[in-house]
Amino acid sequence: MGRKVRWGVLATGGIAASFTRDLLEMPDDAEVVAVASRSEESAKAFAERFGIPRAYGDWGLLAADEDVDVVYVATPHAAHRAAAGLCLEAGRAVLCEKPFTLNVREAEELVALARERGVFLMEAMWMYCNPVVRRLVEVVRDGAIGEVRTVHADFGLVGPDDPGHRLRDPAAGGGALLDLGVYPVAFAQLLLGEPDRVRADALLSPEGVDLNTGVLLGWDSGATALLSCSVVADTPLTASVTGTTGRIEFPRGFFYPEGFTLFREGGEPEEFRVDGRRDSLQHEAAEVMRCLRAGEKESPLVPLDGTLAVMRTLDAVRDRIGVRYPGE
Repeated sequence: MGRKVRWGVLATGGIAASFTRDLLEMPDDAEVVAVASRSEESAKAFAERFGIPRAYGDWGLLAADEDVDVVYVATPHAAHRAAAGLCLEAGRAVLCEKPFTLNVREAEELVALARERGVFLMEAMWMYCNPVVRRLVEVVRDGAIGEVRTVHADFGLVGPDDPGHRLRDPAAGGGALLDLGVYPVAFAQLLLGEPDRVRADALLSPEGVDLNTGVLLGWDSGATALLSCSVVADTPLTASVTGTTGRIEFPRGFFYPEGFTLFREGGEPEEFRVDGRRDSLQHEAAEVMRCLRAGEKESPLVPLDGTLAVMRTLDAVRDRIGVRYPGE
């Protein structure tokens, strides 16, 4: 691999545009050489917008492009299994948006395929690559708040009323949990690992997707996590971690934080901040490129076993609240 990593972008929606824009601001490290969509017209418009040399109206043509080192899969999550699988089959490294797939079965299939083919695969969990979140992990592991006892996190917004919108459509994997709840769950499991017990309750839509969901996770250590997600309420978007000797608080936007505050027993509050854009997707792109240059097939920051563990929890929550997607 040369000095620059050559990216392909699969899909042309809002997150694909944001990621491409951030990649283009890393000119010494990355270049975007191709884009694909199911619509050739959409692919060409996206390519013209960002100065991308090749546009495909077929996912398979992007997967087969030998000039592409890694593909960023930015489709809605109901299509992740098909899109990422196509690229892995062709030997392309993949960064796949979250939630990784609709369910753990699909996730296991992708992970098995990547490991069988010896191809790099990573979930685009940008929160895990954020410097502030990485610092949080260091602080907690260094014992700054003692043993973790509770995690609180929420992610809610006022979403669409249209039953045809993807957030309301079971066939598209709709609902609050997969789109938004994946962040609180991933945040808790980053610190505590996979839970031993899962409880949940939810308000379901007439179409059968979750609109407002509460989750209680429990660990044999005695730790608990109280999490929530919603597409009918604008929640605080905050998070906190409490240990036996202190606590850590995140302000609004915990999943792309600009900092956090550490409270130790008997001490003054300590502020942790980093410079730069808090909403940058460059951190996850940089981790992918570091792994590719080092010949690593998985990222230690976003390990595939961790992705599978989060998917198992999401499946367990859906089981508790009675949400099923077509074909399951």
